[in-house]
Amino acid sequence: MSFGEIYNIAGAGMQAQTIRLNTVASNLANAGAAAENPDDAFRALKPVFSTIYNQTQDGKAAGAHVEVAAIVETDAPLDMRYEPDHPFSDEQGYVAYSNVNTVEEMADMMAASRSFETNVEVMNRARSMQQGLLQLGNK
Repeated sequence: MSFGEIYNIAGAGMQAQTIRLNTVASNLANAGAAAENPDDAFRALKPVFSTIYNQTQDGKAAGAHVEVAAIVETDAPLDMRYEPDHPFSDEQGYVAYSNVNTVEEMADMMAASRSFETNVEVMNRARSMQQGLLQLGNK
């Protein structure tokens, strides 16, 4: 595997984790948002990752990178709260709030940050190895 492939794989991982962090930020920004009706309520977003395999000319797998296949809404139930005095309450007095679980989102944010940092470390190690190889010729 070439250094260029290593950089491409780590870069794809960093890009995927950036999208994951952006969806977490969007979810946290909309946590606790009320809607006039359940159809308009914000639903938490999650990225769906896909593995893309690289193949050599003889058909063998030579590596893989990650790609974001889609960003989907979660199917978790909305938070329906009984608040008859709220301006968005329905006939029964319930208000539809987003289905964002802030604890889950914070855990997802920490995992995405660590994964991003790991990809940065892979790039730094590959760069360090390249510099070491270049210095071999100077001795």
